[in-house]
Amino acid sequence: MPDPKRWKALAVCMSGAFIAMLDVSIVNVALPSIEAGLDAGSTQVQLIVSGYALALALCVVPMGRLGDAKGRRTLFAIGIGGFGVASLLAGLSTTATMLAVMRVLQGFFAGVQNPQVTGIIQQMFRGAERGKAFGFMGMLVGIATSIGPLTGGALIAVFGAEHGWRWVFFINVPIVAVVVPAALKLLPAKPAGESQTRLDIPGVLMIGVAAACVMAPFVLGGADGGESAGPWRWWLLAVAAVLIVVLVFWEGSYQRRTGAAVFDPTLLTNPGFTFGVLIGGLYFAGSVSLFLMVTMTLQQGLGFSPLLAGLTGMPFAVASALSAQFSGRRITRVGRKLVIIAITWVLAGLTLIDCVLRFVPAAHVGWVLAGAMFFTGLGAGAVISPNQTLTLARVPSRIGSVAGALLTVGQQLGSAVGMSVVLATFFGTAATQGPRAAAARALLTAIGIVSLAWICAVLDARRKPSGDAASVPTAGSTAVSKA
Repeated sequence: MPDPKRWKALAVCMSGAFIAMLDVSIVNVALPSIEAGLDAGSTQVQLIVSGYALALALCVVPMGRLGDAKGRRTLFAIGIGGFGVASLLAGLSTTATMLAVMRVLQGFFAGVQNPQVTGIIQQMFRGAERGKAFGFMGMLVGIATSIGPLTGGALIAVFGAEHGWRWVFFINVPIVAVVVPAALKLLPAKPAGESQTRLDIPGVLMIGVAAACVMAPFVLGGADGGESAGPWRWWLLAVAAVLIVVLVFWEGSYQRRTGAAVFDPTLLTNPGFTFGVLIGGLYFAGSVSLFLMVTMTLQQGLGFSPLLAGLTGMPFAVASALSAQFSGRRITRVGRKLVIIAITWVLAGLTLIDCVLRFVPAAHVGWVLAGAMFFTGLGAGAVISPNQTLTLARVPSRIGSVAGALLTVGQQLGSAVGMSVVLATFFGTAATQGPRAAAARALLTAIGIVSLAWICAVLDARRKPSGDAASVPTAGSTAVSKA
């Protein structure tokens, strides 16, 4: 594929990934409006928030494997098109139950298109260009996560509290209308050499269901920090454990018989991949709660409007975009050391935000917090895309989508567990000490979790003292590390 067309194809992929990530955070600020407009109960609100993540976790691996086997372009177009239809129906919902169902459909179609993005990048780019491409992806993830609350707050301010939440979903529709035909025109077809067509249906289903069973107990807790689905949900962890044991035996047998197991042995024996998934999961577990803690504190503790609370996160988005591009161009030369530096920077930023919430007078906290968010964003933008580049560096393109899907599942699991732990800390403190003190204490929990990601990054760097930069394939390379 000629170079200009590759970058146009990347822009198409990024557009799809952007709106899928935007929908994770944009809904949070609209929840009070949704509760009032649809008379939603706590369980319905929780499903509106968590149904998206659960559906994505359930299907992202099967759809990644299907994309590897049958072609990523078609799966991406189906995923993004279905996402647009589900978004339209979500905005037209007349009951909270209907909206919850549409959110599940949104998550399903996000899970269809999400793994195709990493697979297409693996297919189109090598070496430094791959790092640059993942740098763009990391930039957009940071921007989408950061501007979600701002966009939601702005839409509610423009269209009113009664119907503003509907535009949180309608905004996706015109983007999808442009992206689908562009995807069919610009995205690459399946390479002729990737002829493997077996899908290992039992394997992909067991991975998806096991991931959902691990996530469900954490995302089905009450929206106010209490019980929602009930204590029975913890038995799902036992179901997941059984499925994982069965999966290990099944995949070994299936690989010996067909050579087409979904959990490819080259992934199991690739420490760069396993460390990268672990780092990504722990980092997301500790960092994903930042915006929720900040927006809840500003709105509940200091009386900020949704729009002003969202604006406080904008400096993070700008800084994250800048550092993602910087790090994407340098990851092939610096390797894992860059991720270690970036996580260290994030830990310093989270500590700074903690101090702002504890000690800065209420009259000045907005501006000071915005500066602390900018500082933290400089580190955050240099974590996600470099780690993704290094994690997938020696993964062959024939399983690029499913490898990216497994990385996504790790991040989703980390997000679910981390959010549950941090929210429990927040609500456990807010009743007695107020939102500011509760958020500060919750951030200390987040700092501890991110510190575990830092330890894993250091261990990975020590495994290969020269860093992983040398392991990123150059143009034309298809080697797979056996280290």
